[in-house]
Amino acid sequence: MIMNTAAITAQMRKLIAQLKQHNHAYYVLDNPLLEDSEYDQLRQELVALETAYPELVQSDSPTNQVGDKPLPFFTQVTHQIPMLSLGNLFTFDDLQNFMRRVNDRLADHQQNPEYEVELKLDGLAVSLLYQNGQLTQAVTRGDGQTGEDITQNVRTIRNLPLQLAIDIPRLEVRGEVLMPKAGFAKLNRDAQAKGEKTFANPRNAAAGSLRQLDPNIAKSRPLAFYAYSVNQGLPAEITTQSDALFWLQALGFSISDIKIVQTAEQLQAYYQSVIEQRSRLPFEIDGTVIKVNSLALQEQLGFLSREPRWATAYKFPAETVMTRLNAIEWQVGRTGQLTPVGKLEPVNVGGVTVSNVTLHNIGEIQRLDIRAGDMVSVHRAGDVIPKVTRVWQDERPANAQVVSLPTHCPVCDSPVIMPEGEALARCTGGLFCPAQQQEALIHFVSRKAMDIDGLGERWLINFFEQGIVKNVADIYTLNNHRDALINLEKLGEKSVDNMLAAIEKSKDTTLPRFIFALGIGGVGETTAMNLAMQFGDLQPLMAASIEALQKTPDVGEKTADSIFEFFRAEHNIEVINRLLQAGIHWQPVSQVPEGNQPLKGQSWVITGTLEGMGRDEAKAKLQALGAKVSGSVSAKTTALLAGEKAGSKLANAEKLGVKVVTEAQFTDLLNSYHA
Repeated sequence: MIMNTAAITAQMRKLIAQLKQHNHAYYVLDNPLLEDSEYDQLRQELVALETAYPELVQSDSPTNQVGDKPLPFFTQVTHQIPMLSLGNLFTFDDLQNFMRRVNDRLADHQQNPEYEVELKLDGLAVSLLYQNGQLTQAVTRGDGQTGEDITQNVRTIRNLPLQLAIDIPRLEVRGEVLMPKAGFAKLNRDAQAKGEKTFANPRNAAAGSLRQLDPNIAKSRPLAFYAYSVNQGLPAEITTQSDALFWLQALGFSISDIKIVQTAEQLQAYYQSVIEQRSRLPFEIDGTVIKVNSLALQEQLGFLSREPRWATAYKFPAETVMTRLNAIEWQVGRTGQLTPVGKLEPVNVGGVTVSNVTLHNIGEIQRLDIRAGDMVSVHRAGDVIPKVTRVWQDERPANAQVVSLPTHCPVCDSPVIMPEGEALARCTGGLFCPAQQQEALIHFVSRKAMDIDGLGERWLINFFEQGIVKNVADIYTLNNHRDALINLEKLGEKSVDNMLAAIEKSKDTTLPRFIFALGIGGVGETTAMNLAMQFGDLQPLMAASIEALQKTPDVGEKTADSIFEFFRAEHNIEVINRLLQAGIHWQPVSQVPEGNQPLKGQSWVITGTLEGMGRDEAKAKLQALGAKVSGSVSAKTTALLAGEKAGSKLANAEKLGVKVVTEAQFTDLLNSYHA
């Protein structure tokens, strides 16, 4: 294949221009335009090109530079020892390769050295100079060769020793100035209350605080300094990085947690443990820093142009990454709601491969001005559902088309409507729309609805596609198809019998569960409970007017309309009648006259197995009497209703002196209130 050198060089120049712009915004202006992970993506793309085509590497490439030029209004200071950056690792393979490169540069008897691992603090790197035990100068990293003198601001940092307990002629300590999460949150709250600009993240807040010409501003900010190296003045008897940090700690400096490891597997295990505790740390981190622990081996390994060979950063999985949006498809939910879903070029976000992302509704598409073919930023933190946070319009293909709301359902071709003033569009196909029928089935059997264990989504869709089950009432005719079900692949006689037993068991339910299981638009678990307590049984609810429905707590005009229309649709009535004929039943919910709530203000907890009633029924009765039902016991709990096999909640109640009520006592209590 003939290499298109002009195209490759042009791509390199484009990436160099972007990286220079972002370096200036990050290091000089303290106003980053990208997430760190997005910047890393751009840099890795340039590194990959330079590795593949070394003869085309540009002389001004940022891959050989550190930071950016210092600010002009601070005194400039040249570092006696350059403040270099660190290389980055992103995978276990990268880690193994780094350790292999270290071994390749060491003699046989020195290989597999001990490694010291620190938390990679997300702040501003600063060099501190102490002369005769007194802090005399503080300088930012700057471009690695020259930084800014911010001594007056650094002297206001509360956890920083200004005078050492021992007299050391000359000591240079390097570390990170950061702003703890709690202080950052308060700073932004205060700024918002005053109508001032807020900071994007704690790193920006720390950097912005140190680059104030008025030291009183820095003094008012909750800054902290954590040391990570000694560059001058270390006693000769200290021979390892870890001992150097413990020595600094003894002098009064704060240091991050450290770990000593020998192998890649040990290091990976520690790295994973840090990821798990990351959200609980008081400050932001974005990875770990790995250093050969022996200072003598560090000196032997030396440096590259911008980073040491003996240290590297092992970055966390990116929580925000850039990828291509290949297409936008419309999905139909169980209530008929149309949701646009972005089909992404698969990408790893926060340790999970993401290929789909919800775009919520047509309004969100218009707000983002997002189109198929766009380059987008996708964010996912922890277990948060991935979302698009930015569209890179300068990367948009010339033929990208504006997205419009479909006029007809992509599943059943029924008209699509979007009521004026609403953001959500719906298919008008109702239970006749196959997409809605499938979703209605899955919702109906779910744990908080009819709770049919063993009849999962996979089998429901299978039964639906084969025509065995078309709507929720058909679930209760599955016993007529027992032999056919047994012959289905991977189902088997025992599984079928267990499934049919679970279906039979589900017939004995509660009114709130049944209402919730119907999947009425706007009716969640709490609203279903409120409707059951308001009307007492299904028939009064079905006959209720919109005005009567609106008297129910948590039921507004739109939800009342939705409930009213649901019970006026002939096919819904037909399905409900079939369900009742199949034997689904419940005890009517006892209603307490308005204003007569003897347990109002009390907090109850239910635990264990109740023989005479289900826990849902007991909860409904307590709520009807005005009590609040909580999930955990505390000193504020009024009483614990304890059934058989009560566990830790009973022990907690006894420990806290909370009243314990047996099921028999609870029944007597209900009878006393005629409930």
